Amino acid sequence: MQYLLLIYSPESDLEKLTPAERDAILKEYSAFTQSIAKCGHLRGGNELNSTKTASTMRVRDGQHLVSDGPFAETKEQLGGYYLVEAKDQDEALSIAARIPSARFGCIEVRPIIPHDIPQ
Repeated sequence: MQYLLLIYSPESDLEKLTPAERDAILKEYSAFTQSIAKCGHLRGGNELNSTKTASTMRVRDGQHLVSDGPFAETKEQLGGYYLVEAKDQDEALSIAARIPSARFGCIEVRPIIPHDIPQ
């Protein structure tokens, strides 16, 4: 079964890190990514750009409404994700606990509902 591991952390805290601290976290992420790829759990993943670069689209009564940034005002922002293969929720949670940002943010673990998409 596939699970999406959504990585949330305060962007403002990450912006305060020194270059050395940022490099250390990136090395942790690289090691984590390599480890889940090696054991066959990794199906995909990416870091997301800052919420300052985001736009939100809504369609209401046929009108396209675009606003800057994410809609919700939150303390933690979605910063990236991993798509992993796990035998069950417990294994997905175990993988999520190893993500470096789990120490200062949170990781949302959600099962994927697969749909056939015509090519």
